[in-house]
Amino acid sequence: MKVLIIEDEARIANRLERITRSYFEENLSAITICDSLQKGLSYIENNPIDLLLLDLNLNGENGFDVLESVVAGSFHTIIVSAYTEKAITAFSYGVLDFVPKPFDQERLETAFKRITTTTKSIEKNINFLAVKKAGTVRLIDISELHYIKGAGIYSELHLRNGRQELHDKSLEKLQQLLPDTFERIHKSYLISLVQAERILIQPGGRYGLLLKNGEVLPVGRSRYKDLKEKMI
Repeated sequence: MKVLIIEDEARIANRLERITRSYFEENLSAITICDSLQKGLSYIENNPIDLLLLDLNLNGENGFDVLESVVAGSFHTIIVSAYTEKAITAFSYGVLDFVPKPFDQERLETAFKRITTTTKSIEKNINFLAVKKAGTVRLIDISELHYIKGAGIYSELHLRNGRQELHDKSLEKLQQLLPDTFERIHKSYLISLVQAERILIQPGGRYGLLLKNGEVLPVGRSRYKDLKEKMI
């Protein structure tokens, strides 16, 4: 686990570092603190990270000015901020959690637990995904998603208009962020159940899912039973 903390108050940054080290222990390979937005962005551009802890107010700089670029990265973002009225907006950008200041160790560790589990949370209010392309960021409303296909460490977003976009987050990470209406039907496919028509039983004991647009996606044998119950 490689962690970056962007926080301009040294006392809070050191506390975040201490709790992070305590929680991840031997699973933590590197932790870096940047005290300004520009230093943080420069670090992200030149170094791979798995988790970003981001304050929204850094010496007057607004974290939302760059949040679109941040959430398009192949890492999770946890906001740590006193601006609790910004929480709903932050979740709509796809952040994993919003930890309000002042915070205690238990609350921060609760946010960390969301990284290590795929358990769905009823608190997720993500409205769109950010796709970074040619130096720009495009926000895609999740209602535009037809299904998502895993492509290694990336994911292919298949949109209802027939277009495809490549997302920097893996299928596993997107599954953690997206609402409960999205279901993992196969190791390589994640779909919104509102797009599903019915389950097909195919030759050879295989299963498929017929979508409303006529496409058929494979259904993993281990996922067939749960999917069948959710579609009743």
